[in-house]
Amino acid sequence: MNIENLKSQKKELINGPVLIKPTVFEDNRGFFLESWNKKIFEEAINSKIEFVQDNHSKSSKGVLRGMHYQLPKKAQKKLIRCTYGSIFDVIIDIRKNSNTFGDWTCSELSSENKNQIWVPDGFAHGFLVLSDFAEVQYKTDNYWAKEYERNIRWDDKKININWPLERIGLNKPILGEKDFSAPSLEKAIYCGDIF
Repeated sequence: MNIENLKSQKKELINGPVLIKPTVFEDNRGFFLESWNKKIFEEAINSKIEFVQDNHSKSSKGVLRGMHYQLPKKAQKKLIRCTYGSIFDVIIDIRKNSNTFGDWTCSELSSENKNQIWVPDGFAHGFLVLSDFAEVQYKTDNYWAKEYERNIRWDDKKININWPLERIGLNKPILGEKDFSAPSLEKAIYCGDIF
């Protein structure tokens, strides 16, 4: 397993999230990899973790889910991977005392590269489906809590995420109602909905 620190779009190191590249053993029969090893993972992030929930979603090309998070009392740390297809995975630093507050970083996760992203609490997370459809699975260290759930606009002008919509032949993504009506980061700050 190879662990890489992530840099923001401004090329600054973001403290916390990491890209995990598993060791894959392949031969003519297929492949084998360890997708989760508590001991190795805790050494890599230098922290104890106890996952309590696994989530699995399937989405069509052009679907954008994000940018989601839960507030501090029920914040969720997430270990995310794409087990079918490919996604453009994005996280935004929403820790007000962080040097990279409001910055974003991205990585392509796919069933081909088998990479995973570790998203600590204090980050909003979302993804755009690049393939005909994609299945995304992730572990969380806290349960979903509707009253603590928040999101930030996918197209917030101040954050300015460079979504690769043209790569999949779209001008706009396919959004659910919650993501379509999400507030800006500025409004989230005003409402105290950040870390």
